[in-house]
Amino acid sequence: MTATDDRMTATVSRSRPLRALYAGNATSVMQRGWRATRSTNWLVIVSGFFEPIFYLLSLGIGLGKLVGDVHTSTGQPVSYAAFIAPALLATAAMNGAVYDSTWNVFFKMHFAKLYEGMLSTSLGPLDVALGEILLALARGALYALGFMLVMQALGLNLSWWALLALPAVLLIAFGFASFGMGVTSYMKTFQQMDWINFVLLPMFLLSATFYPITVYPEAIQWVIRCLPLWHGVELVRGLTTGAVDLGMLWHVLYFVVMVVLGLILTTRRLRALFLD
Repeated sequence: MTATDDRMTATVSRSRPLRALYAGNATSVMQRGWRATRSTNWLVIVSGFFEPIFYLLSLGIGLGKLVGDVHTSTGQPVSYAAFIAPALLATAAMNGAVYDSTWNVFFKMHFAKLYEGMLSTSLGPLDVALGEILLALARGALYALGFMLVMQALGLNLSWWALLALPAVLLIAFGFASFGMGVTSYMKTFQQMDWINFVLLPMFLLSATFYPITVYPEAIQWVIRCLPLWHGVELVRGLTTGAVDLGMLWHVLYFVVMVVLGLILTTRRLRALFLD
């Protein structure tokens, strides 16, 4: 064997793991999922869109008349509706992303056996992971755009910075979707899936969603600051109220790290479950 043949063999051997990992066709996975969701689960999508709106109308508009103004973490006084609206926007993105990346993924993985069929083709585990996450992002974008239009109609977007709330919400959805899919790969039964709601509900109630974080003792505040939804709420609230500073980059960095770790976890789990 010549030296040229040795180099060609080494190049092929190095490229095989990459090809096995990613074939560059994640959009086909997303398109398949979107068609299936559109034909069977459209009622679930609609309900997820209206849920935060009902919270906003009942608490933000109704209860807000009794509460009056609330101070944000930067000390800015805003109406109670303007205070909880960005938190509900971040929560809607989280819920949409988590539903698609957990319950839907669990069914496809354990009952439909969909991923086994996908990975028997040229698709790699990163294609499947990105495709499912893109599907969750599409759903999160629909929720976010509709809710932002409602906020605009009610006069709750207090700054032009609110235009950046949509990409911020997509980043939040990306973080939850990538991590949620990885965690779901460890679930074996529907009963274990209840732990997801067990985690999400307290995080929704405690992440400065309905009242400032300062109402808690200092020790509890530090625990809440570790929660991803709190970072999402602070990021979106800062944009919609115009309280923008360099400190918000920490919230962005938090979700960037969450996305990267989630993709690594999900890809490795799919590869271990269906290829190794």
